[in-house]
Amino acid sequence: MFDVRRFVLPSGLRVLHAPDHAAPLVSFQTWFQVGSRDEQPGKTGMAHLFEHLMFNQTESMQPGEMDRLIEQTGGDTNAATWVDWTYYRSTVPARDLDLVMRLEADRMQHLVLEDEQLESERDVVTNERLERVEDDVEGFMDEELFRTAFTTHPYHWPTIGWMDDIRGLAKPDIHEFYAAYYAPNNATIVVAGDVTEDELRRLLDRHYGRIPRTEMVTRTEIVEPPQTSERRRVFAKPVPADRAVFAYKTPGQAHPDWAVLEFICTLLAGGPSAGLYRRLHIELELCTAVSASVVPFRDPGLLQIWVNMMRGHTADEARQVIDDTIDALKAAPVSEAEMAKAKNTVETDLWLELSTLDSRAEALGHYETTLGDFSGLFDTARRLAEITADDVTRVARKYLNVDQRTQIVCEPNLGE
Repeated sequence: MFDVRRFVLPSGLRVLHAPDHAAPLVSFQTWFQVGSRDEQPGKTGMAHLFEHLMFNQTESMQPGEMDRLIEQTGGDTNAATWVDWTYYRSTVPARDLDLVMRLEADRMQHLVLEDEQLESERDVVTNERLERVEDDVEGFMDEELFRTAFTTHPYHWPTIGWMDDIRGLAKPDIHEFYAAYYAPNNATIVVAGDVTEDELRRLLDRHYGRIPRTEMVTRTEIVEPPQTSERRRVFAKPVPADRAVFAYKTPGQAHPDWAVLEFICTLLAGGPSAGLYRRLHIELELCTAVSASVVPFRDPGLLQIWVNMMRGHTADEARQVIDDTIDALKAAPVSEAEMAKAKNTVETDLWLELSTLDSRAEALGHYETTLGDFSGLFDTARRLAEITADDVTRVARKYLNVDQRTQIVCEPNLGE
């Protein structure tokens, strides 16, 4: 696929270097092995709050200064938090890599976390939650899905956190979180683009060489109890017609069957000719939108099928078609033509996802941080290419069962 070199600094900081000299650009990403799964009940939303705090103020930079400096280079910067990780990225001309590394090393160790900074970003996050969850039907459904599907595992709570927890996060806990997780031995730096390894090592030594490692927090391993019966919740919402998500328990991303489940999502809804999409949207005209995906989590997660119904049709109608389509996958092998078409789609999607410096660095950072080894990216690509019709049948029979399913349905609140 492409060349990747991995090395580890004495502080424990892991570095992935994916050289690409096609253009004088670099994508610099810092991945921390901490996400919402590392929080505690009553303190949810901490990881996501830090995504915002990291852009506020350090001992040497005023709020907004990092964004301004990156924008002056012609580059851009952003960040994301999820269940298993938090990462920060900047894409700049290669000549400005030294600047980016200085800024990133500064906020890794010198973030200002006083009342003014905390309350400013707390307000931003509470407003974000109002917009993306309370006032957004799909955000609400996604939150209720994981709240219902998981009873014990931290995937039960949302990455953005519960509103009461966000408002109640205390300064001592925030300082403790920063000291525990924002350290070189809990981080992976990914650099994709126009820089040599010698130059990269020189800059790493300059900016990160004196940052001390910390005593690592042992990640708690929590096993979700087996689900033995279907779970279903129905809500009234301001929607023109039913919306629903049907989700099945799956293994974590490192499991060999995960790639087969991703392939099954393509078979179901990977385009206008995919079986479930064609049946629901084109032939029966039951839905305005159909999608399927499997979450790339470290621990067992979910395969999700989302549907937006046409006016006058119900989620139960979609459920019956979904059941029939999955039963067909279980009953007989998929045809050679369907397998070939799905493989072409999967291969095209994979290469498109890896076509930019940012997306390439993101894929490497995700696999290194979530699964502990970036080469899992290439293993997944190989597994997808080797999937057989028998694999599809076996995996559908093993995981896509009603007793392992969770349904979330939003119906029009016509009476309100």
